[in-house]
Amino acid sequence: MRQSGVDAGRLSPERACHIAAARSAETLSEQELLDFLTVANALYRGGAPVIDDADYDFIYLAALRARHPEHPFLHMVEPEPEFAGKAVELPAPMLSTEKAYSLEEVERWLARVEKAAAELGLDPADLNYRLTPKLDGYAAYDDGQVLYTRGDGRRGADISRVFARGLQVANGGERGQGPGEIVVSRAYFDAHLAEFFDNPRNFQASVIKEKELDVYAEQAIAAGAAVFYPFSVLPAWEGGKDELLRDFEQRVQAAWQSVDYDVDGVVLEATDPELKQYMGATRHHHRWQLAFKINQESAEVTVVRVVPQTSRSGRVTPVAEFEPVRLSGALLSRATAHHYRMVQDKGIGPGAVISLARSGEVIPKIEAVLSPAEAEIPEHCPSCEHVLAWDGDYLVCPNNLSCPAQISNSMAHFFKVLANNDGFGGKTIDKLYQHGLRGVEDIYALRAADFEGMGFGPKQSQNLEAQLLRSRQEAVEDSRFLAAFGVFRLGLGNCERLLQYYPLAEIFDLTEEDICRVEGFAEKTAAVARAGLAAIRPMFERLLALGFNVQATPIAAAPPDHPLQGKTLVLTGTMQAGGREALAKQAKARGAKVGAAVSAKTDYLVAGEDAGAAKLSAAEAKGVRVIDEAEFLRLLAGETL
Repeated sequence: MRQSGVDAGRLSPERACHIAAARSAETLSEQELLDFLTVANALYRGGAPVIDDADYDFIYLAALRARHPEHPFLHMVEPEPEFAGKAVELPAPMLSTEKAYSLEEVERWLARVEKAAAELGLDPADLNYRLTPKLDGYAAYDDGQVLYTRGDGRRGADISRVFARGLQVANGGERGQGPGEIVVSRAYFDAHLAEFFDNPRNFQASVIKEKELDVYAEQAIAAGAAVFYPFSVLPAWEGGKDELLRDFEQRVQAAWQSVDYDVDGVVLEATDPELKQYMGATRHHHRWQLAFKINQESAEVTVVRVVPQTSRSGRVTPVAEFEPVRLSGALLSRATAHHYRMVQDKGIGPGAVISLARSGEVIPKIEAVLSPAEAEIPEHCPSCEHVLAWDGDYLVCPNNLSCPAQISNSMAHFFKVLANNDGFGGKTIDKLYQHGLRGVEDIYALRAADFEGMGFGPKQSQNLEAQLLRSRQEAVEDSRFLAAFGVFRLGLGNCERLLQYYPLAEIFDLTEEDICRVEGFAEKTAAVARAGLAAIRPMFERLLALGFNVQATPIAAAPPDHPLQGKTLVLTGTMQAGGREALAKQAKARGAKVGAAVSAKTDYLVAGEDAGAAKLSAAEAKGVRVIDEAEFLRLLAGETL
């Protein structure tokens, strides 16, 4: 809620969670109900839903409709989150879509369309309808020059930066095709992103964000898996009313399965231009258009066991197993619980009765725990027997270099973080793994002939050998080199902090007390980091002996009286003295913390050219001091403001 910047009125995060868990609106005041609907919509569109679509529509929105059928909230466009940038007028309105959940509601809409046609003098028998999948992504409008967020349906923000970052139009299409959605391939998400993002919407938010893209978004865009999909080029069925209704369920299923993207329904629309103009729109939706959404089926099942599974990223996922049950035409016997904190808090254990839901998608989800049981929390990794550790809500296996489930991913992680080589992505690493390679040092021993013997082409084999040489010769920061080993709790940021105080040669001999002296390292983090460093030391020394060109971080801890010591900064906009990342490093070297979002704990918002409007607004609301680049440079130089 805090990150979304949504105005939640008097609704606290704790109260919002309580309302969501209750799944009832009966005891809510009108203001609480409105505040919760606003929060639930913002979190859903921001990629962190607190309730699902069905609960939003049938519990909370239905409660408001029953109390006040003409309430303004029911007739406004559900806004997409605001992204940094000035709000501008959209080239054409982007409204919400009226929803239907039954065939009877569809038939009533068809009757309204036919009535309007008759008023125009058109023969209802000649009307044509179009049916397309309803994408579940980020709504946007592309006029060929600018890509806009939907905003409130009439004014949105300029996010053309996503095309500058390489985002393509679906199916190799041209720009300028009007409204559409930014989506990510389901197959790609399941194969490459599901371990790192809670859901596709959460990932899609990372594609649009103002700051630099993370490596997952860059890879998805480069692979053509994340795209802008114009509505006008979606796979479509067209025909008359009788043909539509005769095989309605089959046509809906065919549309639902016609694209490899998340779909939460289908869209029906009348196609006659004159009729569309005559029917017009409310402030909320076009009258000539309807979204049909399938009510999710659910079933109550008893959990037999919860089985831990270690993923490629090291997260241990709980899988609930139960007696087979048929749901939405599929025979199911397993459902994934999101994480072990959920298992622990909700009592998902042998004998627990859970409500299982499946709506349009293949993968079922645990909707609710109706009768909890004692949860069984594993202590050891099911893949390698290493002791597990908590990482927020997740259990993880820290043994990334030796755990069979993680070895392939850890090797790919090394080359990805090192970032001074090409060709050693997931597919290449998987192929090497299939040929018995189990360590990064083994890969560096390969020559072109070895690659050819594993099925790589002659030219590709030569390129791979050349890239291995390049990655040893090209300069790499010591913090990046250390982070590439994937030690739990030692990501790039923590490695940067650690190496500002201790040289790389001393890192492996540090005590927990030494590590705790560094800002940002608590006792538990220090203990885990020290154990991880001990585990990678032999491999680290073998790789370093191969002659990597590792550049040392200057040991330049800021004096206690430096004006930036202990301060928290957020940088926004374009800086003339260098990139934000470089300036952030200088600030960190002087004892500052650099954050991504403005909070009440932020001391300074450093605003360059084209500073983000959202961050400026947040700073004003939270009383954070805004300084320009010149003032920031004075602080870096040790002057006080």
